[in-house]
Amino acid sequence: MDRGIPTEEVLEEMRDPERRVYYLVGTPRGKIQQYEKKWLELPWRRRKLVGLLKTLRKLRHSCPARDQLLLRVGAAKKEAGRAFGFVRLRLPEEGQAVTLQTFTFHLDREKLRKAELRDGHYLLRSNLVGEDPAVLWERYIQLTQIEAVFKTLKSELGLRPIYHQVEKRVEAHIFVAFLAYALSVTLRQRLMALAPGLAPRAVLEKLAPIQMLDVCFPTADGRWLIMPRYTQPEPEQMLLLHQLHLHLPPQPPPRIKASEQDSAATLELKM
Repeated sequence: MDRGIPTEEVLEEMRDPERRVYYLVGTPRGKIQQYEKKWLELPWRRRKLVGLLKTLRKLRHSCPARDQLLLRVGAAKKEAGRAFGFVRLRLPEEGQAVTLQTFTFHLDREKLRKAELRDGHYLLRSNLVGEDPAVLWERYIQLTQIEAVFKTLKSELGLRPIYHQVEKRVEAHIFVAFLAYALSVTLRQRLMALAPGLAPRAVLEKLAPIQMLDVCFPTADGRWLIMPRYTQPEPEQMLLLHQLHLHLPPQPPPRIKASEQDSAATLELKM
């Protein structure tokens, strides 16, 4: 449960041995402060932050191409997690070469100092005393994943608003949105393996200019030659497709329309 849902009285009832109700819940921030002094004395580690700084130093030393640099920085961001927020990066603009001047970074020591005052201060409570704490944490994190699902459905995939008034159409709308989300998750998993740091939405926006269209030519005998074609990808799009191990299919074969009216109807339908 989210930390704002149950009261202390409800948790007390759940802990009753006769009820056998198990729970896993976050602790409100006000209650966390009771343990702040004890936590501040613990030696919290900085391994991820140190590893991130080492990776960035190696990248400055090797100065790879800009596209490769962005991919490697994305992978380092995923590996570092929240530690990435303590580093201020300056990346080269599009078209700029990667040099010691265009690619710089520094540690935000003041932000790190403030964060360390509350480092690790997220308290979970549960009566599942025999479970591995790491497993309990992974289960609780599913809450954020579920919230992210609803956010993606409502914003990126446009599940709402729903203007249908027939129940079957409403169900079909939701079903199509669910299929779109399944494809989004598939793309996210592919990105995690092949291009860490990139989000599905960013990839779709980058590839959106690749469109399918019909090029129409009139023939001498009054018919129309229809040539379906997809637009030529730009270099950045080609690099992204290569990174994801995706290949565009061959251009479709041309076809003949008997009259201009048939061709116009085809174009109107596509628009």
